[in-house]
Amino acid sequence: MTTGSDETAPTRPTSRDVARAAGVSQAAVSLVLGDKWRGRVAETTAERVRTAARDLGYRPNLAARSLRLGRTRTALLVVPALTNEFFAHVYTGAARVAAQHGFGVVLYPSPDGIGPARDPFASAPAALDGVLASSMASDAVTALRGDALPLVMLDSDPERTAPGTATVNLDIADGMGQVTDHLLALGHRRFLHLASAVPSWTFDVRAHELAARTAHIPGADIRTTRSALTVEAARTAAHAALTAPGPRPTGIVCDDDKLATGAYKAARALGLRIPDDVSVTGFDDLSLATAVEPELTTVRLPAELFGERGMAALLAVLDGRTPNTTALPVELVVRGSTATPAH
Repeated sequence: MTTGSDETAPTRPTSRDVARAAGVSQAAVSLVLGDKWRGRVAETTAERVRTAARDLGYRPNLAARSLRLGRTRTALLVVPALTNEFFAHVYTGAARVAAQHGFGVVLYPSPDGIGPARDPFASAPAALDGVLASSMASDAVTALRGDALPLVMLDSDPERTAPGTATVNLDIADGMGQVTDHLLALGHRRFLHLASAVPSWTFDVRAHELAARTAHIPGADIRTTRSALTVEAARTAAHAALTAPGPRPTGIVCDDDKLATGAYKAARALGLRIPDDVSVTGFDDLSLATAVEPELTTVRLPAELFGERGMAALLAVLDGRTPNTTALPVELVVRGSTATPAH
């Protein structure tokens, strides 16, 4: 005997219901909702199927689909740390694109930001379809995927990645070039490069571009000091560099906004005014950039778009298509932390 609640329980719509509502075959529904319709189903038909599925509240049976396709429809995003605002935005963009294609994204931080990591699954190759990873956590990737999973690297040297590995990059070199040209145009010649101590291609690019842009400028000098990616470590490193023997730098070029915030604290502890006595630049355009006074001149990185592009590249690899690996443009945002040097 059935209960009243059984009799009134809603029936979950099926792909057959969607096909009937859209006036198409179930095969067409499968192609459209599996994002395999291009070149096989008309765009107007695909839109009709999507509208019918949305109106009916249809949700595909992902477990059955996984068994049928041999996929888990899950990707792993490996980042250096969950506390980094930039990577939070990268995840948001990646998850948005993944959801549009019926994928989920597992976010996994490499322990201590860099270095090896244990497989968070009983077997990553069995639980995942692919990996999207920051170059800052590249050591973790080897332990997680071996050679068994498709991989897209973010912010990585395309010349040094394994064969078959796609890379998606921001135009970091151009970003540092914009910073350097801005400071040179203001008249700065003595630079302190407050560099990240993390060994990573993305930071190597910044150092190389800063050196290249100043190499042929008469009187240009770069003093480099490295720091962990924390405000306190940067304050200590910048304080030591600003009190070292020799002419004091007039411009501090920082590898990211956290380092720039540490440079602010060091300058103020020494009684230096920003930008009157020393100009400071950052990289990333985090919320810190407009929280400090004066607001920070920095390079804006389109983090969410970066995540979107990375996930789109991974989906392309999974489908056997060529991913878009064109570097994403970045933008120098000039604020109050830079000015003509006093001397």
